[in-house]
Amino acid sequence: MSDPTFLGIEQSVTGRRWTGPSPEVERHSEAITQLTDLPLIVARVLARSGVSPDAAQEYLAPSLRSTMPDPRSLRDMEVAAGRFLQAVRHGQPIAIFADYDVDGGSSAALLVNWLRALAKSATVYVPDRIDEGYGPNDEAMTALAKAHDLIICVDCGTLSHGPIAAAKSAGADVLVLDHHLGAETLPPADAVVNPNRQDEDGALGHLCAAGVVFLFLAEANRQMRDDGGKPPDLLSLLDLVALATVADVAPLIGFNRALVRQGLTVMARRTRPGLVALSDAAQLRSAPTAYHLGYLLGPRVNAGGRIGAADMGARLLSTDDPHEAAALAEKLDHLNRERREIEAQVLADAIAQSDARGTDGPLVWAAGEGWHPGVVGIVASRLKEAYNRPAIVIGLDGDEGKGSGRSVTGIDLGACVARCASEGLLLKGGGHKMAAGLTVAADRLDEAMERLGALLGKQGAADRGPKDLRLDGVLACGAATPDLITALETAGPFGAGAPAPRIALSGVQVTFAKPAGESHLRLTLGDDTGRLEAICFRAFEGELGSFLSSRQGQAISVAGRLQIDDWGGRLKAKLQLEDAAPSA
Repeated sequence: MSDPTFLGIEQSVTGRRWTGPSPEVERHSEAITQLTDLPLIVARVLARSGVSPDAAQEYLAPSLRSTMPDPRSLRDMEVAAGRFLQAVRHGQPIAIFADYDVDGGSSAALLVNWLRALAKSATVYVPDRIDEGYGPNDEAMTALAKAHDLIICVDCGTLSHGPIAAAKSAGADVLVLDHHLGAETLPPADAVVNPNRQDEDGALGHLCAAGVVFLFLAEANRQMRDDGGKPPDLLSLLDLVALATVADVAPLIGFNRALVRQGLTVMARRTRPGLVALSDAAQLRSAPTAYHLGYLLGPRVNAGGRIGAADMGARLLSTDDPHEAAALAEKLDHLNRERREIEAQVLADAIAQSDARGTDGPLVWAAGEGWHPGVVGIVASRLKEAYNRPAIVIGLDGDEGKGSGRSVTGIDLGACVARCASEGLLLKGGGHKMAAGLTVAADRLDEAMERLGALLGKQGAADRGPKDLRLDGVLACGAATPDLITALETAGPFGAGAPAPRIALSGVQVTFAKPAGESHLRLTLGDDTGRLEAICFRAFEGELGSFLSSRQGQAISVAGRLQIDDWGGRLKAKLQLEDAAPSA
C-alpha cells in the first residue's frame, strides 16, 4: 500500500507525487514529543527513521562508544594490525596504494597521520585514472615491492589477484583494507580486511574504506596498549573518516552516523591544514555539515583524481604544511571548475542518448567516444536521479570503454556488474550495491548492457516510476526559523540512508524571482506569517524555473529542505527549493 498523498498533489511540476508521514509515523512522533518536548516536525524525522520514543534522546547524541563494533569481528583484522605494527616497530619501509577518490585519499591520509604521530612515514601511491585505471596493477605493485617491505592497499585490492601476487613475488607483504564486493576467492595477500568479503556476515557492509581503516587503527592501538605502548589519538582523525563516509555515499546509520557526527565536530575546530584550506577555497563560512562534505569539499578532493594529478587529494588530506595545503586547495578548486564544464557537456549528450534509447527499462545507460573517464561517475549519478533507475555511463576510447555506474536503493548494481564480468561480457568490473566500475570491449557494449539490464530487471529495477517526494510536514513561512533548523539538525547528520528533512509550504506566493548563474533561480516566498528566501538549483534545466518565474502573485505549494543562511553575519532561514505545484 502506497503512502498517502500529501496536500493533494498527485503530480508536481517535476512529475512526482508528494507523500507525507504515514499514520504509524504520526503516532510515534506524537509519543516522542510527549516524552521529549521536541518540535513535532523533528519528532517526525526521528519516527520515520525508526527511532522509538524511549530511544530518542540517545539517538540525538550518538556516541562512538555505544555504536563502535569490535574491530576483531572482521576477519584477518588481528593479523593485519599485527603485521602493520611489526613494520612500524622495526622501521620497515611501508607503501600505501590508494584509490584516487575521496575514500581512497582519506584512507591513505588516516594511515599517514597515524604514522606521523609516531614520527614514522610511508610512501603513498595513487594510480592515474586514465593511464592505470582503478586498483593495483602489476607494474606499480612490483616497483613498490622492490623498495618496501609492506604494501597496504586501501579502498582497492580485493579483486587484484595478479598485482598482489606480483608484489609478493617481488618480496613484499601485502595487506588489503577495502569495502568493495569480494569474489569467491581472495587475492594472495597476507590479510584482507573487508566487511564485504563473501565469508563475512555483512553486518558492517555499510562501512566505506576509511571506516574500515579506522577500525584497523583502533585494533592497532589496542595491540600497542597491550604491549605497553602509547598509541596515537584516533578521535582527532574522525574528520577524515566523516569526509570519506559522506563523499562515498555510505549510509548514515549506526556506527557511520556516529563517525560523521563526531567527525563534523572535529572538522569544525579547523586543525587539519588541508581541510581548512579546502573549506576556505570553497568559501565555506559556517560550521560544516554533511551537505558541505558531500557537495562542497568532496567534489574538490575528487577533482584531482578525475581530471588532474591523481594523488592531489591524498596529498592535501595528509599534509601538515598550511602553505602546501593552500596551494593544493587552490589547484583543486580550479580543477573542480574545469570538471563542471566537462561534466555539463557529457551530461547533455548522455541525456539525449538515454532519452532516444528509452528510459523505461531496468537500466539507463549511455556511451560516447572521448567522454572523460573522470566525469562518467558523476553523470551516471545525475541520470540515476533523473530517471530513478540504475545508470551506467561509459567513455569509449577506441576498442575499449571504461564506465561507472550508480544505483538506486534496493538494487544491487555491484553484484550484477561482477556477474557480467565473471560471464566474460565485461573485461573487468566490480563495486558495491550503490556504485560500480567496469571496463568493456566496444564490440560487446550492447550485449553487455542488455545482460546487465536483464540482471537488474530481476531485482525489480524496471518497476519504478518517478520517485515520490517524501515530506515530513508543512510549515508556514514564519515558522521556518533558525531555531527550528538547529533543532532539525540534531536529528542528523543527513545523507545516504538518512534523508534530510523535507518540508512543504502551502498557499505561498512568489514575491520575487531572479535567475542566478546559468540555471539557478533565487526567490522570495511569502504568506500571511512572513517571508522566506529560497534558492532553486538547476531550476532552468527542467520546467521548474519557468513555472516559478511565471507564477508570481499566485498561490502555489513548494517543497524543499531548510538551511541556515549566515551571509553578512545575520542568521536567517532559507529554503533549498526542490519541487512545486499549483496549490490544490
